[in-house]
Amino acid sequence: MTESLVWFRRDLRLADLPTLNIAGERALALFVLDDRLLGPSGSPRRDFLYRSLSALDSQLAGRLLVVRGNPVEVVPSVAKTVGAREVHVSADYGPYGRKRDTAVAEQVELVATGSPYAITPGRVRKEDGTAYKVFTPWFERWLEHGWHAPARTGTDTLEWIDPDDVSGLTGRVDVPAPSQPGLAAGETAALARWREFCADDLVRYDAERDRPDLDTTSRMSVYLKFGNIHPRTMLADLGDRRGRGAEQYRRQLAWRDFYADILFQRPDSARCNYDAKFDAMRCDTGHDADALFEAWCTGRTGFPIVDAGMRQLVSQGWMHNRVRMIVASFLVKDLHLPWWRGARYFMQKLVDGDLASNQHGWQWTAGSGTDAAPYFRVFNPTVQGERFDPTGDYVRRWVPELRGVGGKAVHTLKGARPEGYPDQVVDHAEERREALARFRELG
Repeated sequence: MTESLVWFRRDLRLADLPTLNIAGERALALFVLDDRLLGPSGSPRRDFLYRSLSALDSQLAGRLLVVRGNPVEVVPSVAKTVGAREVHVSADYGPYGRKRDTAVAEQVELVATGSPYAITPGRVRKEDGTAYKVFTPWFERWLEHGWHAPARTGTDTLEWIDPDDVSGLTGRVDVPAPSQPGLAAGETAALARWREFCADDLVRYDAERDRPDLDTTSRMSVYLKFGNIHPRTMLADLGDRRGRGAEQYRRQLAWRDFYADILFQRPDSARCNYDAKFDAMRCDTGHDADALFEAWCTGRTGFPIVDAGMRQLVSQGWMHNRVRMIVASFLVKDLHLPWWRGARYFMQKLVDGDLASNQHGWQWTAGSGTDAAPYFRVFNPTVQGERFDPTGDYVRRWVPELRGVGGKAVHTLKGARPEGYPDQVVDHAEERREALARFRELG
């Protein structure tokens, strides 16, 4: 038999993985621990990766080869040792991944099949072939374009080579142990969570998706991030469901594809303003700005919904999406700090940190991105808290100093503040006026 190499990256599963259908009959499974990616990830995301790798290794009966190093060196070396004529991957459309794969492809036959997205970035285009910059018309074309049915693959699609049987193969390492307990990872866990959500909460998703106190969102973002499940599988399960919950969930999966498409078009937007006029935006710097950033990071701003979100982030490595928007708006428009500073902190802390979704979600809030929120949209954190956490349960869950304050009064704290809870670090009304003034300076 002709051996091949299946190089796993953001596709840590065996079901609905089209790569396996064209990788021949016999292959070695490889994962490379790449310090270029591990370094900036933060412990929550690294831990979930390690749990996902352990789950995949179990599915492969212990035949996953894990090697630490530079993939540009490791992958060709392993392929040569195994005698693999081809290296099979799911295509990577991120800035780093594209450069890495180009370098690998100069040394081995790299065969890319599929991607982590329902529709591959670059496929959804206007009639004239140009790219969309606004989500709504892009979404309509995304629906028209459609996506493939899930690939029929699984544990037995290939005969997997045992690394221990390969002569001369060196460098194998054990999957690192997670630094702390966390969310169950891997394909089995992803499918179980998805089925649970569809059975219990999908029908209510449209009505409750903005309610952090109810905790009825799917929590599927981390499984999508690591490819424990493919969005195509989820879209197939949604099928022809026409309820508002299913429709809204499809839309959220489309946002994930849209941001990946934008990053593919504009790799520089991971670090720079999509709208270059925002390069002139005045942002605060210096000791006072650093102190405000620290208060934001640690959940000590004196604004309950903001503090609850930031404390949840530190504790769980996750934050409800509505609250992500609230805390992002507060950093950019109340504290006048640059969006990339908050985006970088999120990427360090989030277990589901995804470059495309994170960076462009932040730019949407900051007003500098594609399809951005209007500059005059400045979230009032108190009003947002009262509207989306009307019982106050979310705040009380994460801010113990406020557990003695009942109902939605926990958002206003009109009387004396409970002992140990800080005063507000800024005056929202004043900082809103300042934010709007700075936006107007951009012309």
